[in-house]
Amino acid sequence: MPLTLKSVEPKRGALWVRDGVALYLRRPLTFTSMLVLFTLSVLVLIWVLPGFLRAIAVALLPLLSLGFMVASQSAMLGGAVHPRQFVEPLLASPARRRSLLALCALYAVSMMAVAWLAVALSDGAFERMVQAMARDDGGADAAKAFAEPALQRGLLVAALLTTGISMPFWHAPALVHWGGQTAGQALFSSTLAVWRSKGAMAVYGLSWVVVLMALSIALSVIASLGGSPSLSTFLALLLNLVVSGAFYVSLLFTFNDSFGSVAAEH
Repeated sequence: MPLTLKSVEPKRGALWVRDGVALYLRRPLTFTSMLVLFTLSVLVLIWVLPGFLRAIAVALLPLLSLGFMVASQSAMLGGAVHPRQFVEPLLASPARRRSLLALCALYAVSMMAVAWLAVALSDGAFERMVQAMARDDGGADAAKAFAEPALQRGLLVAALLTTGISMPFWHAPALVHWGGQTAGQALFSSTLAVWRSKGAMAVYGLSWVVVLMALSIALSVIASLGGSPSLSTFLALLLNLVVSGAFYVSLLFTFNDSFGSVAAEH
């Protein structure tokens, strides 16, 4: 079925967040387990792989978003949600598998280039901050290193470039998986869709900021009443897992609104 690129009203951005949270809450433990398993797998790869081979871990990240979209679509239709949905797209036709792997490789190269540029622009500030953190002296030296203008410049450039990279990769894995597009076509279609729905994407981002701030305030109140540092750490970790899980679930709604719910046809 051919894809239909649709115009999206800005107000849909808030609805994407609402629908993502609602769907996440239908299977909170399962979605959270998927996120934890994927994160641990990536951390293990980073730990065991030497040098530049760690880029393989970065290359897996497009499969994180696509796996959650596949799982979310299954949950919407009353189906199962399980970690195998991270690899199911790679079991499709050889052409689609090649396109997905090409996207993964391009994503890894792009992000590694951003990291290299950010470190280069920091003029050694990244290394100084890491060394200060390793000394564990109460955080004073680390805070001083973090405040260095060179480090802030590197972080700003990294943030801007990462935001730019997110546009072509936002819908691209799903366009390959459900739309059968090549890697190049998917990157172009994704960029066009994100740009055409920039108002909705802005509202979407701001809505997540509001959700995170509200939950953070609630967490601070609970932690202050509990008076336990370990409780605060646990609640912060739980908050991060819940918000991250709901965010990845919501990606399906950004895709369906942008391309006419093509996913529902497959």
